[in-house]
Amino acid sequence: MLIAQEQDHSSITLLAEVSRTITNEDDINKVLRLVLFIMSENMNMLRGMITILNRDSGEIVINESFGLTEKEKERGRYQIGEGVIGQVVKSGKALIVPCINDEPLFLDRTRSRSKTKKESLCFICIPIKAGTEIIGTLSADRQLEPTVADKRTEMLQYYVDQLSIIASMISQAVRIKQLAHEESEKKSPEKRIEGLPSRNKHHAEEHDEETLSEAERPANIIGNTKPMISLYKMIDKIAKTNATTLVLGESGVGKELVASAIHFKSRRNENPFIKFNCAALPESIVESELFGHEKGAFTGALSTRQGRFELAHTGTIFLDEVGELSLSVQAKLLRIIQEKEFERVGGSKTIKVDVRVIAATNRNLEELIKSGLFREDLYYRLNIFPITVPPLRERKTDILLLADYFVEKYNAANHKGIRRISTTSIDMLMRYHWPGNVRELQNCIERAVILSEDNVIHGYHLPPTLQTAESSGTPYTGSLQQKLDAIEKEMIMEALKRTQGNMSRAALQLGLSDRIMGLRIKKFDIDYRKFRP
Repeated sequence: MLIAQEQDHSSITLLAEVSRTITNEDDINKVLRLVLFIMSENMNMLRGMITILNRDSGEIVINESFGLTEKEKERGRYQIGEGVIGQVVKSGKALIVPCINDEPLFLDRTRSRSKTKKESLCFICIPIKAGTEIIGTLSADRQLEPTVADKRTEMLQYYVDQLSIIASMISQAVRIKQLAHEESEKKSPEKRIEGLPSRNKHHAEEHDEETLSEAERPANIIGNTKPMISLYKMIDKIAKTNATTLVLGESGVGKELVASAIHFKSRRNENPFIKFNCAALPESIVESELFGHEKGAFTGALSTRQGRFELAHTGTIFLDEVGELSLSVQAKLLRIIQEKEFERVGGSKTIKVDVRVIAATNRNLEELIKSGLFREDLYYRLNIFPITVPPLRERKTDILLLADYFVEKYNAANHKGIRRISTTSIDMLMRYHWPGNVRELQNCIERAVILSEDNVIHGYHLPPTLQTAESSGTPYTGSLQQKLDAIEKEMIMEALKRTQGNMSRAALQLGLSDRIMGLRIKKFDIDYRKFRP
């Protein structure tokens, strides 16, 4: 009885520490490392590993570990069905190896146990799940003193229960690492994200982090992925010059933010930064807006007016959607870039200006040249230093950073108190291909913040475009009833999370009787105990 009480107390301490770590720490790599460290302290664990499954290659790799060297960690690679870890991923069921010496499935591929007494070494491996999908494993080995068989079985089951709860608690963090790993592997199989084994790991860290100083990172742009780090380096290089810059990229990627970063990191940062959207006004007005006009130049010109280029003198002008300019305005723009001079509409006086030009477009200018819609000589003047802003689908690990930023922004704007994004919503955000890029993500989060009534963003708060087969890549199959069941299950699980597994309180929050709640728990096969602290 006393042993059972000690076990209960130890288990509560362990799970409380893990919960605090997950809640209070933002760095996912650090969360997983700390969880393994806490396990080692509270469970007398000799070694611990978190593996993730790459769904594209079918390879299982060690993501974080405790008690393994970098070389041992690198050797830990498995295919589905291979060894104990591969079997757990394949079956989705926990495996207990009471003695690794007696288990042919135990491969010891890391070769980390050669100096350990294998006769008394047990190994426990638990699947990590996101919903019903297996995304990785959590495993631990520890030395067990010879005891009565019943006691040994009871002790091993106690550890299985603890690891199962921890695996459930860290599943969201592991899912994010899995998506990041798969995205990184698609781009370059030889380069993996920080925290994943790779022959180039140290080189990648040195290139991505050590050489990127705080001075190089723009204050107005969010993102930590490799494409964004490359973009930051380009911005830092071009900002120090006066070269004309062409910012390329799809609609909604943040080309204006890049232009702003270039200006405010340049020597002109205390001088004007003038923005002009070339597609926002009719062609007849664009020339007057850019170059100004003299009094009486046309009907309605009641006074002399300065244009955007005059207003930007000694500073920077940003011409968004430059591909939309007419050929006549393009000719004047070419002159001002080359000669730094122009005349106002209806005027004869030549005005000289010192202006840096940054242009942006989401159109293929080379195709426009072939169609006769864009001047080739202007293209070469603008294209001195092109910068391409990566689309959001190529920097998916930045999605949650951006989502958190927009949640905070719209919390303040709408006097809301959103505290978190549900697991289902995170999966939907990470799987969607984002044709509208960051702008579309911003609109999605603003909508979700406004719709949420319980300070949590749920899947059903996101726009329908994220929930269709064509756009999200995660289609519902079956009838309307199945869709409603999925929503109902998510609401019940969220209520159980809020009430820490208390079914009566969860039922009260959902407006259900205890009997109906029990039937729903049984119908959806929800284990309410895993939500208990």
